[in-house]
Amino acid sequence: MPTDNTKIVYQREQRPTSEEVASVYRSAGIRRPVDDLARIQQMIDHGNLIITARHNGRLVGVSRSLTDFCHCCYLADLAVHADYQRHGIGNELIRLTHQAIGSRSMLLLLAAPTAEGYYPHLGFEAVPNGWIIRRTE
Repeated sequence: MPTDNTKIVYQREQRPTSEEVASVYRSAGIRRPVDDLARIQQMIDHGNLIITARHNGRLVGVSRSLTDFCHCCYLADLAVHADYQRHGIGNELIRLTHQAIGSRSMLLLLAAPTAEGYYPHLGFEAVPNGWIIRRTE
């Protein structure tokens, strides 16, 4: 993380660009179709709660969710640029996501195997009753 005196700015955004989101995903190492910017754009367009973290205007973190704001929220993507990890940015993105959906709504996510140890200390609990039909492409 740069050592200048500027702060990370968090905000709810409608549409960060597909290029900057793909760049954060790529750097964070999460498996998303980062070479298919049209698909990344669709992911952004159809997410209805996007919270970003920016440093000097540069996108360094993103939380992308699908929610009804009253009962459930699926946190589809949480990514922080590798240069900015381990500074609490992911924690703050989750906190702001939870704040936006309110206490009456559950927050659900699927963790990559490499990230499973990250979520319990943030208050998430593992649930054994999930089911999935996987993508075919």
